Amino acid sequence: MPELCRFLGIVIYMYYKDHAPPHFHAEYAEFEITVEIASGVVTGTFPRRALNLVLEWHSLHKAELAADWSLAQSKLPLKTIDPLE
Repeated sequence: MPELCRFLGIVIYMYYKDHAPPHFHAEYAEFEITVEIASGVVTGTFPRRALNLVLEWHSLHKAELAADWSLAQSKLPLKTIDPLE
């Protein structure tokens, strides 16, 4: 599971050859969600503050996430993405 980013206890990652639609995974403590890259639709549960941080980060990095999704589908190394500041 290639890690794309880590900030404030949140870890963002993608799997190679994962199922559509394009999405990423996020973990925070015992919580886990997936977020669709294009729409921002969230599956799973996260504490409200952590969820808001992930969604803010997602909105800033949609293009980079889409590029990493394409790399993952081709089994190529993924690029890390800057954390939320």
